[in-house]
Amino acid sequence: MQPGYFYHVYNRGNNREKLFYKKENYIYFLKKYDYYLYDYLETQAYCLLPNHFHLLVRVREIKDLPGQEYVEGLISRHFSNFFNCYAKAINR
Repeated sequence: MQPGYFYHVYNRGNNREKLFYKKENYIYFLKKYDYYLYDYLETQAYCLLPNHFHLLVRVREIKDLPGQEYVEGLISRHFSNFFNCYAKAINR
């Protein structure tokens, strides 16, 4: 992911199962998304549906980082942490 570029990020539940069961799940998802990714992504649009979601994001200009590969790895790790956090919460 390169700073200044736009990306369409999407994911769905295993076997097309629901990701969101009630209103509170949507709110929790957005709060955790903000917590893990706000510093790296500008969210242009999003659509949360019961069994999947779409995000339109723009990668922020991140100063004082060693290089492009580092930025890509950093954002990837934060997405992984976000997805794992949400999955654990839903599975509880």
